[in-house]
Amino acid sequence: MTGTHAYIYDAVRTPFARFGGAYAETRPDDLAAAMLRAVVERTGLDPATVDEVVLGNANGAGEENRNLARMATLLAGLPVSVPGTTINRLCGSSLDAAMMGSRAIETGDADIVLTGGAESMTRAPWVLPKPSRAYPAANTEVVSTTLGWRLVNPAMPQHWTVSLGESNEQLGELHGVARERQDEFAARSHQLAHAAWEAGFYDDLVVGIPGTELARDEGIRPDSTAATLAKLRPSFRAHGTLTAGNASPLSDGASAVLLGSAAAADHLGRTPLTRIAGRGTHALEPHRFGYAPVEAAEKALARAGIGWSDVGAVELNEAFAVQSLICLDAWKIDPDIVNTKGGAIALGHPLGASGGRILGTLSARMRTEGHRWGVAAICIGVGQGLAVVLENEETA
Repeated sequence: MTGTHAYIYDAVRTPFARFGGAYAETRPDDLAAAMLRAVVERTGLDPATVDEVVLGNANGAGEENRNLARMATLLAGLPVSVPGTTINRLCGSSLDAAMMGSRAIETGDADIVLTGGAESMTRAPWVLPKPSRAYPAANTEVVSTTLGWRLVNPAMPQHWTVSLGESNEQLGELHGVARERQDEFAARSHQLAHAAWEAGFYDDLVVGIPGTELARDEGIRPDSTAATLAKLRPSFRAHGTLTAGNASPLSDGASAVLLGSAAAADHLGRTPLTRIAGRGTHALEPHRFGYAPVEAAEKALARAGIGWSDVGAVELNEAFAVQSLICLDAWKIDPDIVNTKGGAIALGHPLGASGGRILGTLSARMRTEGHRWGVAAICIGVGQGLAVVLENEETA
């Protein structure tokens, strides 16, 4: 290690759109390219000084053309000499991209790295298993690449490969999280997201996509209450607790996060927002993925040299209300410091973009609210979790 620190200098995202909504005709590589251009334009960054572009993407089977980062870099008009690589850690892809970029800076391999990610769950293609010989006589099945397990290896234990919803029904049952708590948490997400937009919090964090009219996150329902959400039918079990109202929706969108060393401040002509102070990864049984952020955050805090009592702001991606509540209960933290500007249940969860969203929101909260320490965490299908600790050195 060289002792160099990695900092966040800027973060931006698109408004997140509903499945089949405002971005239904917009390719994922165009979503990502628009965010890379936005960072360059907002910061005055000389694109020739970018050492690497690292983007997250969970599908990659369609218009992402395998390497979304390289495609978006070229479409954004960055010099062809700027390399790009794509990370796939499913829901945690763009948080992992920032973690990878920060390591490159800390080791001295890079000075400026553009990170982020994109997902079009609407445009994710259907795929066919490839036959072993031409013109097989049997029927075959079209498989959606939008979300969840597909073309599963039969050697996988069946209890691992249940749906994401069933996994979280099991978690809720194990930890005793009632439907009422989940609906209250979901309603809070919508109400806080709406209030944050009305207060102007997102004005500098969100940039629209040219050719579309979407100016705000498309899934926010400000009139949501626990009572209205309680009327929805369970989605995964006849008498279950998970519904379309207390889970994050299928979404489309992109995010970008500009990372740099301390020396990059001279190139950019601006001071950093926050420092990446700790990183954590964790894995457990695939069907318990919703609980994985618990230990990931503990590892990140330990590496930052702090504890939960030092943390003033938390951004936890709300894949499902039940898993979010289980994480908060395990951490034993004040829920009032968590997702105070709304979360994925309201804002949306385009898989490859969500990690960049929570990093950008957390940095902005820490700067505007004066917190020194913050945690961004996310659960990941197939039993993984990631977390990053940020420090606001202005308050040190």
